[in-house]
Amino acid sequence: MVARSRIQAQLEDHVIRLKQCRRCPRMHSTPVSGGAVVSNVMLIGQAPGPREPVLQKPFAHTAGRTLFQWFEKFCGLAELTIRSKIYFAAVCRCFPGKTVTGGDRVPAPDEIQNCSSWMNDEIEILRPRLIIPVGRLAIAQFIECTKLEKVIGRKFRVRRAGHTFDLIPLPHPSGASPWHKISPGKQLTERAMRQVARHPAIAAVAECDRSLS
Repeated sequence: MVARSRIQAQLEDHVIRLKQCRRCPRMHSTPVSGGAVVSNVMLIGQAPGPREPVLQKPFAHTAGRTLFQWFEKFCGLAELTIRSKIYFAAVCRCFPGKTVTGGDRVPAPDEIQNCSSWMNDEIEILRPRLIIPVGRLAIAQFIECTKLEKVIGRKFRVRRAGHTFDLIPLPHPSGASPWHKISPGKQLTERAMRQVARHPAIAAVAECDRSLS
């Protein structure tokens, strides 16, 4: 209990400093955080869209609805449980803005580098058992990802920030990409979610949720 209280205090201090970050002048918002949730599971997104800074939570719009539907279907976990039991992070924590064609801008390498220390600090503080990167950009921060078909549906053992953990990649649930809706992406996404559901860290979240209901 003392150790958890210490981790909670460290994480709360971390989130305060994170939300004050202004390292990247081309970003179009201040950092978005899911809060100081002490957890054995980290979920890593790519970057907030335009809605997340307004609503002040990650995965707050269309992609989030799909993501939480996956967790509900395969893990039996509702959105509220996931947000309260899993730590949400991202490759970049601020909305990068739009491209000239209207899509969300992909963060530049210098912006990704600027933000990487926040993720490293979170891994050092939480020492998670499982990290779930969502989308190609997030996956590529941990393993090579030339094609989603080569990584979705597999579990990896990865080391970062002095800590070794399981990594189960997911495709991005954006409506702009049909990959997770058509073969082979649909089947690989379902396989990945079954692996997530079977992981002991997620099973512990589900067990805790059942004991509280």
